[in-house]
Amino acid sequence: MNKDKIAIVGLGYVGLPLAHAFSEKYEVVGYDINQARVDELENSFDRTQELTSVQLQEAKKNGIKFTTAFEEMKNSNIYIVTVPTPIDKKNEPDLTPILKSTQSVAKVLKKGDIVIYESTVYPGVTEEVCVPILEEGSGLKFNETFFCGYSPERINPGDKEHTVTKILKITSGSTPEIAKKVDELYKSIITAGTYLAANIKVAEAAKVIENTQRDVNIALMNELAMIFDTMGIDTNAVLEAAATKWNFIKLSPGLVGGHCIGIDPYYLVHKAQSLGYTPNLILGARHINNGMSKLIADKAIKFMIKEDKKLKGANVLVLGITFKENCPDMRNTKVVDIISELREYECNVDVYDYWVDESDKKTKDVPFIDELSYGSNKYDSIIVAVGHDKFKTITQEEFTSLSNGKPIIIDVKGIVENPTWRL
Repeated sequence: MNKDKIAIVGLGYVGLPLAHAFSEKYEVVGYDINQARVDELENSFDRTQELTSVQLQEAKKNGIKFTTAFEEMKNSNIYIVTVPTPIDKKNEPDLTPILKSTQSVAKVLKKGDIVIYESTVYPGVTEEVCVPILEEGSGLKFNETFFCGYSPERINPGDKEHTVTKILKITSGSTPEIAKKVDELYKSIITAGTYLAANIKVAEAAKVIENTQRDVNIALMNELAMIFDTMGIDTNAVLEAAATKWNFIKLSPGLVGGHCIGIDPYYLVHKAQSLGYTPNLILGARHINNGMSKLIADKAIKFMIKEDKKLKGANVLVLGITFKENCPDMRNTKVVDIISELREYECNVDVYDYWVDESDKKTKDVPFIDELSYGSNKYDSIIVAVGHDKFKTITQEEFTSLSNGKPIIIDVKGIVENPTWRL
């Protein structure tokens, strides 16, 4: 067992797999403010489905400790913060989780300790926002008696192939010596290798542009989809044809939600605007992608009107609510915006998603159903919002048996054989 003792702050989609990986070689304490989450992990259950019960049992055999008491971290010398960095209702960065976590770490910080941040932030947050809190709460001096690092997370929720140890890791540190130490720390568990960035701000910036680039690229596909729909051209057919060129970047149109792509660009926008620069391309991409939910709901409404179906009291089935396929993660899912749009027309909405944990269903203001009522002829429209594997096997006959009159199938993910409309 390595002499370094590691505390992982935040046991969600990022922190838990990281804690498991480190527990194979290090003494690890996993800290989270949610007692229910800690209790589940102690009982070898992970609702995020990132780790199996067997993996959790292995981690416990390795000596990992899950706790809600920050005092339990005091014997650690390396603290890794993996908490969410969301946005508020005005699309401004909400640093509350990272600030509170930093305050907790500061209470147990000792001479020589290293604090590493993995949460996605705009360049400067680690050194300009978090470091002063660490100094004030600990009484220590940055880069003299304690140090920092930044190594952005690249977890892809639900991806069982690109797991934490198989994804190349960017690392950085507040001094050359600490940068080397942080790099060696991650290199000891990351089989895919590491990339040592020039400094912490470069590492922060690299992370935030990864998802900003993807957001802009998807926005282009969404805009093309809207243009081709107006022209009466099949967007997927156009993309297949264009992709025959060797350097064409093939992406698909769709909803952009989740904890990263729909959030991170706003962090970069915030920093840019604070310096007097307005990033019009990034903001334009966000505007396009945020508007897709309304477009999809409007398509369902228009086709119901075309078929002389009464909108008030119409029954609409939404298949899938998670932000991506084959994953239980509902963070920042844009499917809820589709539901809200339909409710504006006083439609009755049912949501079926077999990936969502039962306990999560009870905490959300979403009309979940437990099973599909084949043969009920209940629904005036069906929206296939997420490409879960089981939804790909639903036959035309089964869609018809769910439909009231002529089936209206809105296919967001391109997985239905003969939809009424496809994005």
